[in-house]
Amino acid sequence: MTNFTDENIAKIGEVLKDKNRPLKERFRALFTLRNIGGPLAIKYIKDTFQDDSVLLKHELAYCLGQMQDVNAIPILNSVLEDVAQEPMVRHEAAEALGAIGSENSLQILEKYRNDPVIEVSETCEIALNRIKWLLNKDNESVSSNPYASVDPAPPTNINNVETLKNILLDESLPLFERYRAMFSLRNIISKPAVEALGAGLLQGQSALFRHEVAFIMGQLQSEHSVPFLKESLENKNENEMVRHECAEALGAIATPDCLEILNKYLLDDKRVVKESCEVALDMSEYENSPEFQYANTLVQISS
Repeated sequence: MTNFTDENIAKIGEVLKDKNRPLKERFRALFTLRNIGGPLAIKYIKDTFQDDSVLLKHELAYCLGQMQDVNAIPILNSVLEDVAQEPMVRHEAAEALGAIGSENSLQILEKYRNDPVIEVSETCEIALNRIKWLLNKDNESVSSNPYASVDPAPPTNINNVETLKNILLDESLPLFERYRAMFSLRNIISKPAVEALGAGLLQGQSALFRHEVAFIMGQLQSEHSVPFLKESLENKNENEMVRHECAEALGAIATPDCLEILNKYLLDDKRVVKESCEVALDMSEYENSPEFQYANTLVQISS
């Protein structure tokens, strides 16, 4: 993006850092900074890692990865190395390193691939595989991504839903392979593909895997996803990282049923779930409005 002065970016950055503002406003500021990019935007994101909201810090790391700016690597390294940071935040830092895809990140990801926190360990494994896949010049070309996101794994060239579902649900396979099947199912964009993903959301040992399924259901914005997301969000025994992604996915789908579910969990006893419902309701409002873009903080602070 262009035509943003340092003063503009600073104003948006101050919204992001302001703990007295509603979380939904801070999220919009974060995604505005992600779209702007550059060193000053990265600085404001870095400065916000001292916040007490796990959800916000998780999104900070996610946005740094999506920006794919190597200048963010030292920040993400620091977050991954900080065992005082919550697992959900450290996991997202590792995933962001994989998204940036620098060969220089292989060493730190190897260091933490056996981290005692399983979500961190599994994320490092997937990030390592993604970077090695990028570095392998003999890899096959893959279908384009219709969602303009930087994914943790490339899709396969398999187009058969049943074959992909079998790979997705086979826990004897490496997570990277199952992720590749997951993104292939997403790109097919059909009811059977969504139902295959739904099966992945509601079973399996890896919370990391289930959380990624929920995330891409949000990208798909398919009403066929709602029953699966609802069941997972309502399961109080489910990992909060998974429940949080279910809430945000429901916010992206934004049907009346989704709004009803989200309002029900606005007072959930897990803060990250509660905050996700708050942000998701704002996303729903955007999806059902004539607003041109979600990341609109500069417009808001200028009006």
